[in-house]
Amino acid sequence: MGKNSKAGSGSPAEGGRRPNGAGEPEPARKKKRFWAQHKVEAVLRLLRGEDLELLSRELGVPASDLSEWQEVFLAHGTEGFKKRSSKDDLENRRLKEMLGEKTMTIELLEEKLKRVQSPRPLARRRSKK
Repeated sequence: MGKNSKAGSGSPAEGGRRPNGAGEPEPARKKKRFWAQHKVEAVLRLLRGEDLELLSRELGVPASDLSEWQEVFLAHGTEGFKKRSSKDDLENRRLKEMLGEKTMTIELLEEKLKRVQSPRPLARRRSKK
């Protein structure tokens, strides 16, 4: 148990040491945000044959993110990177409903106006007894 217990209790059995040689995790880095156009440019560079790992290091983006961008781009083109917020969708739906209601009101008022302006007499009402 002497040598094996000491070697087995360290981090190598749990995935090895970090590439920087330290056993401690790297400090959290601030995640960069990329515009759709920057993502498109990165994906196009990948599609032209640039190495994924080199591009990942150059841009400071994990290779998994670059791969995901490539999949999104191939599936949806540039539109896949442009995100719409649910607030915009809700606002659009609300405005369409409002427009529909106003259009219906206008149509009903136009019909009523035609009836009032027509030369025919209005229908008589029966008295309530």
